[in-house]
Amino acid sequence: MLHTKVVTQIPVSDPDEPQSRIAYRMIEAMIVTHELPPGTRISEVSLSNKLGIGRTPIREALQRLSFEGTVKIVPRSGAYVSQIDLVDQLAMIEVRKGIENVLMGRAARFAHDPERQHFRELAIKFENVAATNDGHAFVEVDREFNSLVVATARNKYAAHAIAPIEAETRRFWYLYFRQFGDLQHVCQLHAAVARCIAANDEEGARAGSDRIVDYAAEYTQKTLKFFSQN
Repeated sequence: MLHTKVVTQIPVSDPDEPQSRIAYRMIEAMIVTHELPPGTRISEVSLSNKLGIGRTPIREALQRLSFEGTVKIVPRSGAYVSQIDLVDQLAMIEVRKGIENVLMGRAARFAHDPERQHFRELAIKFENVAATNDGHAFVEVDREFNSLVVATARNKYAAHAIAPIEAETRRFWYLYFRQFGDLQHVCQLHAAVARCIAANDEEGARAGSDRIVDYAAEYTQKTLKFFSQN
């Protein structure tokens, strides 16, 4: 049984980080963990008061979430958390496999010493999550891992392409993975890729990336099969 503790206040490590990016991370966490469930109308005023962030950064964050598909902005009506389309998940996985293979391979190729050290630390974090079986902790470590991969890969086209897919994948994962997935296995797969990148092992990172996405396809199929039979 995974713990489902919702933590809205995400630690901010960089005091110079733009307010809109902080707002984005905090609102996305609320959407992923279903503190803001699908269909919820989003109030800029309420979020501003809750998060202690001005309305302009909140609005900018909602625009980015709209681009990624987790928020739907309706003219003259407001912003809403979008619904999760189960069938779309398989279509996204097809695209995700190719993009992540490129990103993981490039991250392994271009990682320098500080980034390599960070990936080694992330491998340990994934192993700690596996030991505690904490689903919320996995979401946070996975977000950190994905961000570092994108930054290290240095390919803005792949970065733009993967952003909306990662956002939808995280929501789907948090909602259904407890029932149909194996958190410890997923953590082990991620830790292995993190270590490959830290070792500048491009071939290993690409192969490990494919294993992660293949497993994502497996538990997505299980989820779809369950709902099609019920």
